[in-house]
Amino acid sequence: MNPSCNLFIVGSTGAGKTSIGRRLAAHYGLCFVDLDQEIEQHCGVSVTTVFEIEGEAGFRQRESALLDECSRRQGVVLATGAGAVLDPRNRQCLTERGYVIWLQASIEQQLERLAHDTRRPLLAGEDRRAKLEAMAQARAPLYRELADLAIPGEHEGVSTASTRSIALIDQHWQRQHVAASELTHDHRD
Repeated sequence: MNPSCNLFIVGSTGAGKTSIGRRLAAHYGLCFVDLDQEIEQHCGVSVTTVFEIEGEAGFRQRESALLDECSRRQGVVLATGAGAVLDPRNRQCLTERGYVIWLQASIEQQLERLAHDTRRPLLAGEDRRAKLEAMAQARAPLYRELADLAIPGEHEGVSTASTRSIALIDQHWQRQHVAASELTHDHRD
């Protein structure tokens, strides 16, 4: 059961948006789109290179343009970049065009998962913990605002996390479907 023609995944860096998103797409029979990969294909260079040449502002402009384009598609699971929620227009696109899933991850989980990752420009340099904490403080309220469903992070592998996510999505969607059916039934009486 698919709760929407589109599933949009938001969450912090290292939350599993790409890994779990691929499995959700396969389960629901949808096309998988990773926004950072779309940016790289469109630009012909890595996200890191876009940051080096254009800075964060240039990257965010490209991100917004492609998020608008990708969120207009039908039948996609879209894994957004962690900071895509910072732009109010992006938040509007996500809430109006699909079912938004917030994959949560603690700072400890992020540090563990990103320990050997050198591809994320905003985490370059010293004190990753402080950077992740600052990002979480700014972004968590936005994720919360957008989310149709928040999926708590657990210490588990991608397969188990994906299975748990599918069960939570289906359960949430079924509750919404039943509530909508009851409202329709009540109005007919």
